[in-house]
Amino acid sequence: MVTTSARADAAVVVRGLTKHYGDKRAVDGLDLDVARGECVAVLGPNGAGKTTTVEVLEGYRRRDGGEVAVLGQDPGTAGRDWRTHVGIVLQSADDAAEATVGELVRQFARYYPDPRDPAEVVAAVGLQDRERTRVRRLSGGQRRRLDVALGIVGRPELLFLDEPTTGFDPQARHEFWDLVHRLRDEGTTVLLTTHYLEEAERLADRVVVVAAGRVVGSGTPAALGGRAARSAVVRWVEDGAARELTTDAPTRVVAELAARWADRGLDEVPGLEVRRPTLEDVYLRMIGEAAGTTDGLPAATGATDAVRVGARVGVPA
Repeated sequence: MVTTSARADAAVVVRGLTKHYGDKRAVDGLDLDVARGECVAVLGPNGAGKTTTVEVLEGYRRRDGGEVAVLGQDPGTAGRDWRTHVGIVLQSADDAAEATVGELVRQFARYYPDPRDPAEVVAAVGLQDRERTRVRRLSGGQRRRLDVALGIVGRPELLFLDEPTTGFDPQARHEFWDLVHRLRDEGTTVLLTTHYLEEAERLADRVVVVAAGRVVGSGTPAALGGRAARSAVVRWVEDGAARELTTDAPTRVVAELAARWADRGLDEVPGLEVRRPTLEDVYLRMIGEAAGTTDGLPAATGATDAVRVGARVGVPA
């Protein structure tokens, strides 16, 4: 049950959310919490229930069951004042094709009691040289930037970003990440869905993995699924052959290797590489386990046929 204190202290509280489309259960008892000022990235394969969940939180879709509080109110019944505190960037939008970029941002700014300066918002999303361009003439990536501008012009307390950088080139994506960091520094709460694992790692305080309509994992990007505690793989080349060790003490292994090469009068260990499981490794493992199909997924350490080294580390000669 969503308690009064939980409603007051959190930006988003979800308990037992369900949503059906005919016989298909898109969301199946999902629980979710987002603290005020936090940036949470929701990851999951297509059809996992991410977008349906976000649409319920935004008040765009009715739920079949469960309890939801967003900024202390039920989005299914919240009024206009509640909406002035929420910013939304949908996956796609096709409205106002004949308006210019500047006209549309200025129009949206008038909907809010304390909007940002429209010109500053246009510049923040990198569209200052397209301010007089009609929306229908924008490229896909430029239209996506405009969607972001419309989502943030109202100075929202909570910002929903549904696949926000689809169509962005690498430079534009990095500029957008800088913008999200600035918004977070100002205290904006961000709930982000993305298929870009690097984006989640760069932006999120916490990652939530959704599969088959349920949360199957949650944690910081570094610690998700016990990632921070997983063993590392140390690889190097010796006597013309690639070698590797799986170890809980990679620093010690590297030191032993460096000492061995130093004894030979050499400064560098050929092909030296230290690798821990990536966020992608952990994510794929989680959704595979949820689907019961882990065959072919990367091992927890990202290594195969590695020698296991635990408390006592010894590098084979």
